[in-house]
Formats: sequence, C-alpha cells, structure tokens
Amino acid sequence: MALSRRTFSALAGSASLGLALGGSGGPGAPSAFAGGSTPTGPAPAPPGADGERHTIGYDRYSLLVDGRRLVVWSGEMHPFRLPSPSLWRDALQKMRAHGYNAVSIYVAWNYHSPAPGTYDFTGVRDLDLFLRTAAETGLYVILRPGPYINAEVDGGGFPGWLSATRGTARTDDPTYLSHVDAWLTQVNRIVRRHLFTHGTGTVLLYQIENEYDAHVHEAAGRTYMSRLYKKVRADGIDVPLFHNDKGRNGYWAPGSFDTGGDKRGWLYGFDGYPSPSKTPPDWGHYGPGGLTGGATASPDTPGFVPEFGGGWFDPWGGAEFDGKGYAESRRTRDAAYERRFYLTNLANGITLHNVYMTFGGTSWGWLPAPVVYTSYDYGAAIDEGRGVTAKIAPMHQLGHMLQRVPDFAKLDRAADVTAPGLKVYHLSNQDTGTHVYIARNDGDRAVTADLPTEAGELHVTVPGHDAKLLTTGLSLGRRTLKYSTAEPMLVLTAGRQDIAVFTGRREEMAELVLACPAEPYVQRLDPEGGWVYDRGELHVNAPLGTAGLTRVLVQKGETDTPLLLLFADDATAVRLFPYDTPSGTLLVYGPALLRHVELRGSQVHLTGDVTEGTPLEVWGPRGIDSLVWNGREVPTRVTLSGSLMTAGDLPGVPEVRLPELGGWRMRTENPEAGPGFDDSSWRRADKTSSFSTTAVPDGQPVLFADDYGFHYGDVWYRGAVSGTTGVEEVSLAYSTGTQGLLMAWLDGEPLGTHRMPVPDKHTVRQGSWTDTAVFPVRERLRSPGRHVLSVLVRRMQHDQDGKGLDTHKAARGLTAVTFGGAAVRVSWRIQGEGPADPVRGPLNNGGLYGEREGWHLPGFRDRDWERVSFPRAERRQGVTWYRTTFRLSVPGDVDASVGLTLDDDPYRAYRAQIFLNGWNLGQYINNVGPQHTFVLPNGILRTRGGNTLALAVLSEFTTLSGPGTARLTLLGRASGGVPVTPV
Repeated sequence: MALSRRTFSALAGSASLGLALGGSGGPGAPSAFAGGSTPTGPAPAPPGADGERHTIGYDRYSLLVDGRRLVVWSGEMHPFRLPSPSLWRDALQKMRAHGYNAVSIYVAWNYHSPAPGTYDFTGVRDLDLFLRTAAETGLYVILRPGPYINAEVDGGGFPGWLSATRGTARTDDPTYLSHVDAWLTQVNRIVRRHLFTHGTGTVLLYQIENEYDAHVHEAAGRTYMSRLYKKVRADGIDVPLFHNDKGRNGYWAPGSFDTGGDKRGWLYGFDGYPSPSKTPPDWGHYGPGGLTGGATASPDTPGFVPEFGGGWFDPWGGAEFDGKGYAESRRTRDAAYERRFYLTNLANGITLHNVYMTFGGTSWGWLPAPVVYTSYDYGAAIDEGRGVTAKIAPMHQLGHMLQRVPDFAKLDRAADVTAPGLKVYHLSNQDTGTHVYIARNDGDRAVTADLPTEAGELHVTVPGHDAKLLTTGLSLGRRTLKYSTAEPMLVLTAGRQDIAVFTGRREEMAELVLACPAEPYVQRLDPEGGWVYDRGELHVNAPLGTAGLTRVLVQKGETDTPLLLLFADDATAVRLFPYDTPSGTLLVYGPALLRHVELRGSQVHLTGDVTEGTPLEVWGPRGIDSLVWNGREVPTRVTLSGSLMTAGDLPGVPEVRLPELGGWRMRTENPEAGPGFDDSSWRRADKTSSFSTTAVPDGQPVLFADDYGFHYGDVWYRGAVSGTTGVEEVSLAYSTGTQGLLMAWLDGEPLGTHRMPVPDKHTVRQGSWTDTAVFPVRERLRSPGRHVLSVLVRRMQHDQDGKGLDTHKAARGLTAVTFGGAAVRVSWRIQGEGPADPVRGPLNNGGLYGEREGWHLPGFRDRDWERVSFPRAERRQGVTWYRTTFRLSVPGDVDASVGLTLDDDPYRAYRAQIFLNGWNLGQYINNVGPQHTFVLPNGILRTRGGNTLALAVLSEFTTLSGPGTARLTLLGRASGGVPVTPV
C-alpha cells in the first residue's frame, strides 16, 4: 500500500517537502531530510478533532505538523491501569495543564480479548472513548498496540489463551500472525477514526512491536516487522510509524526491513532508563555517534525517545528500593534527576520525548506481570492516587517552554564551552540567533562558576546533582533577552502585552538583562523585584519564591507593546497555566490545577482544582471583565499588570471524613479440599501434549492450567487416587510467577503449604519460578480404596516475553505429581476462573470457590455469615472470606482520593485479595510487602453512597493469620475534580 503525498508532507514556506511513500515521489523528489529547510516559527496550535486535514512530516530536527515545527513532550499513562473512564479525563487534564502536549498509551491485547476471536472495547475498555477524551483535552496521542507491549503486565500483554496456541510468538509464524492480524484489525478499526491527519482525532504516531531485540538478524524477525508495517498501513493508518529500540543498538532504523516501498513514514526511536547514580548519558549530538549512539543511528530523523525513565518499577518484597517502595523511587528520581537527565536529552537533539511513566496507576486484578506487585505508582510525577507530586515542576516548566518558545525545536551543537566543576552543553538556533546553555553538576555539592556565553560571562550556581538551562539572545515578544540566570518557562502574548516567565529554585536570585536601545518605563509591581537601566540594558533582579510570584512591567522605550516579566520558584511556577482559546491566549495564576477555559463574551469561565485558599489571577484578551470559577462568578479587580484578580481568595477544600471499617462478616471456603465435593463439572486433565515451553513429564498428563482454558488467578486440582497404602510422601512439582503458592490436602486433611521465595536484587527480573513441594503422608491417611488429593495453586501471572523466546508459554500450575513409597493411579480434574466478567473483564476473577459463587459481588447475601471483628488471629490452611459495607459522603464538589490500608504483624504468613464493589483491586501479602495501601479509584468507589468490601484471605497454617487492621486512608483532596460516573 502506498500512502498519499497529502498525508505525509510538510510545508516549508511555500515549498512542499514531499514525504512521499511507496515511491510516489520518484527520482528527484524533494526530500524532507533537507536540514534547516523549515524555519523556526510558532508551534502548531493545540490539537483537536477539528475536521481539517493535517500533514505530518519531519526532518532531522523535529516533527513538522502542517509545516510548523513540533517538539513532542509526552507522558505515558495506561487506560487499563485506571479502570474508571471518568478519571481518564482527570489524568489527561493534569498532564495538559502541567506542560505535556502528548500522551503515550499502550493498548493491551489481554485486556480486550478473553478468548480467540473475542474482542471487547466497551465500558472500561472503551478505546474510542479514551481517544475522544484525549482530543477534547488537546493532547496528541502516541498509540502503542503491540502486539507485544511488555509494560510489566501479564504475558507482556499477550492474552492468556495465546499461551496455549501453536506457533512461535514475535516471529513470522503463520499461526501467530493470524492472531496478530485479528487483533490489529480490531484496534485499527477504532484508531483510524481518530487520526490527526484526517482531523477526526489526535493520534499522531503509531508504534509497531515493542523493544524487539529478538531475531533482529534473522529472516523471521525482518519478515515479522515488515508484515506488521504493511498490515497497519493496509488498515488505513497513515501517520508515521515507529519502533523503540531497547538498547540503543540501531535496531530497526529506517531501511532495515521491507516497508513495501514506503520510505519516509518510519521513525527510529530508542528507550532509556539510566540509573540516578550514573552520569546522564549523551545519546545524540554529544554522544559517540553511530548505530549505538542513540539518535545518531538515524541521522535523518529527529531524536526520539519513546520511553525515558520517569521512575522505575518495584518487585514483590521491594528489593529494588530496599523495602521503601515507590516513595524511594520518587526520591532517587526526583525533580533534580529530571533536570539533569531530561535537559541532557534536549542538549542531544531529542525533540520527541516521552516520560515513562507520568501516571503509573494500578496493576489491578491479575494484570501485573510477575516482576511487580499491585501498585504501578512507578515513582511517577503523578502518583497512583492521582496526586501531583514535586516531580511535576521540571515537567511543567520544560513542557510549556518547548511549546511556547519555538527556538528549542531547531538547535544545533555550537562551540564548546567550559566552566569549572560543570558539564556545559552549548547549542544555538541559526534562524533566531538564540544560544542555549545547559550547565550540569554531577557532583554532590553546589558549584558556582563563571560561564562563558555569547553575552559575556554569567556567574551561575548549580546545586549538586542538578542542572540549569540558560539562554542568550532569546526573543521575548517585541524585546530581546540579552541573558538571564533564571530559566525561561514561556513567552506569550495576552491581550496587548507580551508576558515572559522565568523560573528557578527557591531563594535563588534571578538576574535578567534586556537589550533596550531606548530607556523604558519600568514598574516594580511587587516589592521583591529590583531594576536599573544602564547604557542600553535593563537589569532586573528578583529573589525566587520569597513571596510567590514577582511581577515587573516594562513599557515604552523602543516598542509600544508592554512586556510583563514574571519570576517564580518551582512551587509558584506550577500554579501558572497558559491556555489557548479561539479568542486568544490566557495565562492563569493561583489554583492547584487549571482544567478548562472558555471565553463567553467578556466573561472568562474557568474550571480547575484548589487545595488551599488562593487568589486567582488571569491575563487574557482585551475586553474581559469578569471571572467565573467552577460555575460561580467571583468578585475581581484590575491590577497594574493588566490582569483580572479575585478580590479575595478562592476557598480551600473542605474536610473529608472517612468512616471506620467494622461490621465484618466471615465465612470459610475451599470445599474443594473435601473428599465428598462434587467435581463432576470440572475439566478432565487428561491431555498428553502441550504447546507450552515447559516439557510434559513422561508418563504423566498435562496439568498446565492454560491448556484447559484457565489463564488467570487461582486454580484447583482434584486427583482421584486409587489407593494410598504404602504411600509415604507426595511430591508436587509446580510452576508459577513470582510469589506463587501451593496448598495440598488429602481427603480434606491439610498436607501443607509451599510458596516460592521472595525475590532479591539478583532475581527481581525472574518471571517464572519452579519448585517441588514434598509433603509426608501421615499413617492414618494410608489405606486402600479411593482417596482425593486436592491442590490449590496460586499461579500468579505469566512471564513476559522480552527476548522473543515464548517465555509467556511457560507452564502455570501443577507440572508433575509423584508418590513416594508406592505406585498409585491418579485421574485428574481441574477448575479455574469462570467466564470473563462482562463488566470487569477477563483479568478480574480467579478460580477461588468464593469468586465462582459471587462472594465478592456487592449484591451477594451474606446475612448468615459469622459476625467478626478485626484484628483476627486464625490458624488454618485455606481460604477465608471477610465482607463489610461502608458509606461515604464526600461533598459533590470535592475530589477525594481514597485508599485501603492493611497492617499486621509482619511475621504472619497470609495474603488477601481485595475486592471493592466486585472489582479485584489488588493482592496484599502480609509477610512480603512492601505494599500496604491500595488505591480505590473513584467510580469503582462510590464517594457518595454505599460500598461493599471483600477480602479473600489465604492462610498458610505455618503462622497465625489476620487480617490485623483495615482502614480507609485519605490520599488527597481538592475542590474541583471531574464528574465521575460509576462503573
């Protein structure tokens, strides 16, 4: 299939740079790779479903959207990790407000396909709704549907049923490709309705495969990539396609596989997760070059990092962060880390930059891969409870700068500059004459040095393990910046004046010099600012953060257009929000979050969040005279800076009270362990061959759960034994994901419990664990006649398949059973999860008796259950259920984020599945951790109404088991939020 010239073209002035695919340009066709042919200019307008056709091209500097340079500043979030569609809008609006212009998403095959040929994109799986919401929010979408995504999810995103199919995944195997074609057909049917090129959505880029470093040099790999490319094109996807190289090996750079004649619709990208203890790497202009140099592997396409570390994941037991959990991830990869590493990327020519993760969310149910526990907070800038953390400050500042200051879209390496104790990068924009300096301090202590620049030496201080961006010659509307020791955040025009914002660390002294051939009239609008005019230069000083925002107004002189200079520290800067409307651009200061702005005549209607009392200040188009905040008009006054400001503070957030959890009811289960249990409806486990990568033991049936259609959660086995006379022990070989567990009974009598070890720093990446539990058979259980061996396996999750070795097909469940002391005959039956929950999807339920009988559902009648209270101290082997209800009455205009916190004696060996209103929101392992608090997403949680909470507790018998304490925890609150529809 050949793409049209109209789709892949970019305008440079009046000349069309034809990104012709399929050879449609012919010999001598103009090349989009001609460096510097598209001049520096304003960025494209924020995207939306505007009904207009758009072009997407590129050169070596950046993407070109409708002929304008676009720097992509993207954040990763996964809709499937936030199973409340109303909250998608909340997360997306937070990203847009804090400087992101794009969102990158995986689409998980396993989440949408419970069985071959069955696909569900409804309810919480409504991809169409997510893409509409992103367009309404004004964010581009980078779409990543795999078919393999990794993502620390079960099977790397492969559906469970694929593990029991013929064929080798991630190759050109025809059976595998037939399933892939079916999957991509379903995804692309939705995606093509949201392509930015068509004006029907904001899908800007599309990824095929994910970190595919297997079979790179083999025909099977090249054919596979070619097949994916051609399939996506045949389905009508006409935006640029790309792949993310896992190790900066130059894999899958343009020209490395057959694209059917399409030559300019493919971008090379690479991923990077550098350790905070290491020196930030140069993967571009300043690197070693060549195929392993990052962006230099593809010198004719812009520098592209589809994944750059915004945190890191944590394994069961917390070995990655010494048991401190994601708080430690956030501490070690903090705002200073972001400045050091992300500014280094910018210096190296990376103009497509995606932060993985920006909002991590929750790997609820049976979604998590073996390498992670329930929380996928990731130490991200937006935490699992949707709270914006201190890490947002660099993202906010850099994101708005890259959108509002066009010079950064086209930078070349300039003459080397040195300063004692600092690593300095020097770049320039040849179109505008702007020079950019990034001064990085890789040491522990602050460094003060004289930095040589085009404007002379600047006296700068860079804290330890931090970095600072400085500019000279930058246009500030109608005036020119000579230099500043503070970092530019944005430049815009609001009404009749230009506004420039400069930021830095708290208590730093910002020094700024404007070139002013004619003496201007300067007003210090806040007492902290100072200025002096001397020989054609205006010198302005302001201490950052001592009293919030510092305003200095510069008027007259060589231009009649006023320039308002705003100085802010990090905490102040994140309360400054630019917003574009059809009537003009606004700048809003004060609230914790700005969600949306509309101009209705002279009224400005704003929606957003407030976490504490704060004034609201708005600079906007001429003629505005009143403000409406969250539907309520607020009294205002006009300030000397040309803004509208509220006469008083917006009120803070009201108190949110959470009830104590009580009224628990209890019931024990696992009747499957009893000899008289009716298992006649269970599947016979009598297969003799399998497509699993785990070998079937000679002379034994296949016992692997996936081969019988049971892919998620717990699985039960019942073996009818011909006789146990002489049997001294039973050996149960089994295979699970991390922290798998096995319990066994003979004729209802517990034989014992066995669980896999807690991973350490050397085994955190191990996805499949195998072991053999050997249990002695007591004398009184040895006799002729029929006996029943019952085994419960908490199988955990499938391994991922990062190396393309079909590791997702490793067996889960029992693998072999042998008896010591006597030969016996056994016939097996197996039972796992029931049909996929039509609302909650295939990853919600496992095979516990209570799950199969609906004990986790809110409508279940539990009046005959025993009343109990916490803490509990039980000793038994098996499963015990606890249920209670509670009501919340959070005010309707308050967004409260709530979690469930479980605590107990850390030596007690038990685990609990947490069900809220039927949703399996995670697994707590008391003696392993490190997670104790589980987010209860609004929409699943009824914040104004009744809720049902159920805990399915697996006790190991080796110790007393709880639960100990269970309480609701307030994770955050704000006045505002988004309307939430129950799911």
